[in-house]
Amino acid sequence: MGRRVVITGMGAVTPLGTGVDKFWSGIKANKIGFSFIDKFDTSRTGVKIAGIVRDFDETAYYGVEGCFDKKEAKRMDMFTKYAVISAHEAMEDAGTDFSDIDRFRKGVIVGSGIGGIDLTLSEYSKYLEKGPGRVSPFYIPMMISNMAAGTISMKTHFMGANYDVSTACATATHSIGEAFRKIKDGYLDVCLAGGTESTNVEFTFAGFANMKALTKSENLERASIPFDKERNGFVLGEGSGILVLEEYEHAKARGAKIYAEVAGYGATCDGYHMTSPMPTGEAAGMGMILAMQEAGLKPSEIDYINAHGTSTGLNDKYETAAIKLAFGDDAKNVKISSTKSMTGHLLGAAGAIEAIVCAKSIEENIIHATVGYKVPDEECDLDYCVNGNIEQEVNAVLSNSLGFGGHNATLCFKKVTE
Repeated sequence: MGRRVVITGMGAVTPLGTGVDKFWSGIKANKIGFSFIDKFDTSRTGVKIAGIVRDFDETAYYGVEGCFDKKEAKRMDMFTKYAVISAHEAMEDAGTDFSDIDRFRKGVIVGSGIGGIDLTLSEYSKYLEKGPGRVSPFYIPMMISNMAAGTISMKTHFMGANYDVSTACATATHSIGEAFRKIKDGYLDVCLAGGTESTNVEFTFAGFANMKALTKSENLERASIPFDKERNGFVLGEGSGILVLEEYEHAKARGAKIYAEVAGYGATCDGYHMTSPMPTGEAAGMGMILAMQEAGLKPSEIDYINAHGTSTGLNDKYETAAIKLAFGDDAKNVKISSTKSMTGHLLGAAGAIEAIVCAKSIEENIIHATVGYKVPDEECDLDYCVNGNIEQEVNAVLSNSLGFGGHNATLCFKKVTE
């Protein structure tokens, strides 16, 4: 059976706001977190809209214990700064530094899909213009995607398992799943887990735009429209989400606030295509089945699925097929929605902020709407919560993430019972 694992702290930096309270309030208000790109000339890529973090003031954290000072900030890429601040909030939310736990039984598993890509571009420009001698000695340790996990360990002194999962859009969900297993199987007692991404750079947009993955819509309300027949690509987002996962008995003994239990985890691979999900949904469906089996739940007991729901033509219809495969006749009854309709796609951080949504949905018994949906698609014919938020008892949920390369990850969360 293994040990039980619960969520006792959460932190977030998102296009809807910095901090879980701002983020969750925006989600419940069905607020769209998109804005027009103003960092670079958008005429070259044709992509006008993004999910940009607008309220992140790094100077507010200078000198704050567990964060960074001005000198340190100059030696951190933005994706690491996002992660450190999210981890700081999650630890504050947990209400303890876990000093009673051996330092080697406290871990950090935080991933990033693309790491310090903005820094790579700026340093490469120096290399071309001024030669190799002008490339910063801090370039490599700032750019590598494992540095978010490493830096969080330096701030928290969590010295157990520490690594960076990097599975594209499934990164954060895999990270949380791996942390769950480390605690369940007795290797750790607490773990900070999630994902982080900083994407607001023209080069990133060019790559995704040229593969026809991004929407070129100029309508903020109809840019990210998962499961809508007129969907034409995702909105690229950025940010971070970090969760404190803790062994249940320890959390209970210290009187921790518990948001939800992490009850199951399924990980599979399509083995099919570099970017397209498997049309039958077989592998993604099996990920959901495995997560439910580990949680000891039947499809009829799942109240809600937080879908990967990217607003691309292939993802949404193939994820629908996967849900039908995993749920059978119960597929028509389960509530489904896409957080990306409000945040855009945070790539390696997406699964983390969506896990936070799942935990808050369980805590407050609310399922958020898929915002912006107007035109039904006969190939996407399930209940995507298109008519506003739904207030109902939420006892068990799934969260799906599907990454380029065919990486599938599903987490199952449920209300904590004795």
